[in-house]
Amino acid sequence: MQNVLIIGFVWPEPNSSAAGTRMLQLIALFQEQGWKVTFASAAADSDFMFDVTSIGAEKVSIALNDSGFDTFVRKLNPAIVLFDRFMTEEQFGWRVAENCPKALRILDTEDLHSLRQARQLAFKENREFSKADLFSDLAKREIASIFRCDISLIISETEMALLQNDFNVNKELLYYLPFMVDALNETDIQNWPAFEDRKDFIFIGNFLHEPNWNTVQYLKEMIWAKVHKSLPEVSLRIYGAYPSQKVLQLHKPSENFHIMGRAENAAGVVKNARVVLAPIRFGAGAKGKLLEAMQCGTPSVTTSVGAESMTGNLPWNGFIADNPQEITTHAVTLYTDENLWKRAQNNGITIVNQRYSKSLFAEDFIRQILIIQSNLTEFRQDNFIGAMLQHHQNAGTKYMSKWIEEKNKK
Repeated sequence: MQNVLIIGFVWPEPNSSAAGTRMLQLIALFQEQGWKVTFASAAADSDFMFDVTSIGAEKVSIALNDSGFDTFVRKLNPAIVLFDRFMTEEQFGWRVAENCPKALRILDTEDLHSLRQARQLAFKENREFSKADLFSDLAKREIASIFRCDISLIISETEMALLQNDFNVNKELLYYLPFMVDALNETDIQNWPAFEDRKDFIFIGNFLHEPNWNTVQYLKEMIWAKVHKSLPEVSLRIYGAYPSQKVLQLHKPSENFHIMGRAENAAGVVKNARVVLAPIRFGAGAKGKLLEAMQCGTPSVTTSVGAESMTGNLPWNGFIADNPQEITTHAVTLYTDENLWKRAQNNGITIVNQRYSKSLFAEDFIRQILIIQSNLTEFRQDNFIGAMLQHHQNAGTKYMSKWIEEKNKK
């Protein structure tokens, strides 16, 4: 049995974000191998965090810039350490490398933060995103973290290509691992509400995530009035954790535009909606909300950014459009045309089963981990850039952290 240490940027909240759902998928995958999982985080507890102890994982609170972590990790002596996002690797990677040098270091990127930031900057400046936007200070930090780890989990094929072609990351350091879900079967499909039993449009997304807030603004300012004019009896319901006051102020029942706040059962509200309306204008990674829509049999209208890397060569489960008029037209058509809606629903079933079924990835991913573990010394020798960056991080981040720790004692 192997000890697996997961260092979380936050405690998982699967009902708040796709990142939380993905983390539970990884925990389950490790546990299925008979491995013991310890989940540690320096984040404060939240009211909505998932209790990892309920699924047999150990929960440990740790602190930033605290040598107590060194004692903890040496005693645990994990065979595998997974860092949740590159910021966590920056904080704790050098401590793991120093105290548990034989531990396999895995980075779960969630999405490429630098790509999301670059697209957001271009959008805010009202210009086209360009390759030059990629090479930011944030990218330097994120790519350095990828090199320092033995393997990085990438959720999007677009990001796999970008890392190899634009940042010259060796493909041996990358592993494409999308969301992993159970394949849809006939029982699942038969239990979905029918077209005539569903109503309204829905958007769902954590409001701590800037692309989600921007999407809601876009819906309110550019799209919903046109849809509402064509479908005056239909509502748009906006669900999402952590809505700010500026989000709540958009609530306009007179316009059938409803800010609903957190959904206690996200799948339940998605399953009862007729169409997911998600015109996402910037972002990165894969969109868990759109995969969830497919799992619930709910067609969607989104953008090319929203659908990026999700379908391969398969048709979308609805429509992809990038301007307000097309989004509006497709939304109304998909909502009202039952035959078109059913075809879109079937497309979603195919995408889930051919692109995201856990059986397609789980066994190969574990095999890859075991292969690297069995040849870890040679594997790291082939990654000299990573060793070099690890050396400089130890010389820089390490002593900054120690200085902060000493300062905090005063």
